[in-house]
Amino acid sequence: MKFHTLAALTMSTALWAPAVSADPGGNCHFHGNKPAAESTIGACAVQRKDALIKGGKLDATWRAIKPQTIASVEGKKGREWKVTFKDPGAKDKSKEALYMFFTPPGNFIAANFTGE
Repeated sequence: MKFHTLAALTMSTALWAPAVSADPGGNCHFHGNKPAAESTIGACAVQRKDALIKGGKLDATWRAIKPQTIASVEGKKGREWKVTFKDPGAKDKSKEALYMFFTPPGNFIAANFTGE
C-alpha cells in the first residue's frame, strides 16, 4: 500500500509541475573538455550578442553585424575562443569592435570593446 501511495504522489507531482525551459542561451552551455567547433562558437556568439541587445547592454545597431573573425587565442587562464564583431559605422570609434570570449568547449566568458 505504501508503494502505491508513493507512486500516486510521484505521478501527480510530475503532472502538475511546470515545464522547465532554458533561456535563449541555454543551448550554448557545455560540459566536459572537448573543444567546440568554430561554427558552434560563432552561433553562440551571435546568440550572446542578441541577448546583450535584448538586455539593453548593447545598442540595437549591432543586431545586423555578423562575426568577422573567430580564433583560438592564449588567454589569462589558457586557450580560449575570441570572436570579433566589427561595426564600421560606429559613431564612437572606441566601440567599433566588439570582442567575445568563450572557453574551449564553448561557454561564454566575457564581452568587451578592448579585446583583452
